[in-house]
Amino acid sequence: MKTWCLERVAAGELDTLVPLRRFPFVVGRDAGCDLSIASAETSRQHARFEQDASGVLRLIDLDSGNGTFVNHIPLDGTAPISDGDIVHFGVTEFRCSLVATETVEAITSQNSDQTMIFSGRSPMLSGHFVVEQRQFTDMLANKTVRAAYQPIVRACDGTLFAFEVLGRGCVDGLPQTPVEMFTLAARMGKEVELSEAFRWAGLSDAVMLAPDVTLFLNAHPAEMFTEPFYRSIMMLRTMIPTASLVIEVHETAVARVADVKAMAQRLAAINVRFAYDDFGAGQARLLELAEAPPHFVKFDMGLIRGIDSATQIKQQLLNKLVRMVHDVGSTALAEGVETAAEARVCMEMQFDLIQGYFTGRPALAEDRWADTPNYVSLEMREISKQWGAANGQ
Repeated sequence: MKTWCLERVAAGELDTLVPLRRFPFVVGRDAGCDLSIASAETSRQHARFEQDASGVLRLIDLDSGNGTFVNHIPLDGTAPISDGDIVHFGVTEFRCSLVATETVEAITSQNSDQTMIFSGRSPMLSGHFVVEQRQFTDMLANKTVRAAYQPIVRACDGTLFAFEVLGRGCVDGLPQTPVEMFTLAARMGKEVELSEAFRWAGLSDAVMLAPDVTLFLNAHPAEMFTEPFYRSIMMLRTMIPTASLVIEVHETAVARVADVKAMAQRLAAINVRFAYDDFGAGQARLLELAEAPPHFVKFDMGLIRGIDSATQIKQQLLNKLVRMVHDVGSTALAEGVETAAEARVCMEMQFDLIQGYFTGRPALAEDRWADTPNYVSLEMREISKQWGAANGQ
């Protein structure tokens, strides 16, 4: 059995659980309401919950002065309510939830027929609850995400070296791009779970279609160097033992040199390599590069974009950074290459690997492995051949 309840957040934590024990259930400022909200923003008789014979819960606005909102949309008359919907009476926010009846009885008094809460004035609707939370949580639990694969190619001849796994959303009503998905995940503290789900999706497709592939996998800064992180990588290693795996370490985590060294040892023990991502985005991290050299250094696209038309000083500086990467025994990867001119300059600077829209756009597994010649763009292969011929390679 489950009971409809209104959940309220205060000071960042759930502090009120109001069961809807009878219907109609009236919400308003009057002390006699089933739920009394002591707020000037709430009308005396603000809104009413009703449940029909089939069990459908409905919310009715009682011509309130400041409005009733369902999932931040103004309620015009009446609307059905679903588990997880966010409602506002004026500016006071609740989440409608179906809660196990035994849980409700354990935390509320059966003799409490009326509840009063206090709510301050506000110029806007509060946003403690995330409208998509239930849907997002179900997505993570069921791992209903997809992975796209972007080619990483050898600069010397334009041949395929690896793919970077990039997460994608695929649930209607939720964001599709990784940036939007991580923004939503951050509001719920679910960034690590989303990062794990994206990696899992990437390897699930690869294990069936390309078990010997080299894959670059992203990790969120919040999970780096934790035991759950190492367990998740171990699971992936077991899942696809024949693949070559590379973990990308975000620029913000590189500064923790001792942790990076410890990570290098643990990953090496399971035959997993690592890369510094977004190199040069914040600080160059030259000290960390010397103290804990990675297998790969991915130069941030901000350094690469427009490098063909950049000043001579900028080009010289980038060239020196590439040499320093080589000096510590790492492989230099240019990220965000979008034009043939940028690719040629990267080749001249002795970048080992190139990645970007010019080399190939991200694609889902069924598209990526459907036509092997299209792993790498034809133009990229052509200019690599030309450059190699001109330089005796």
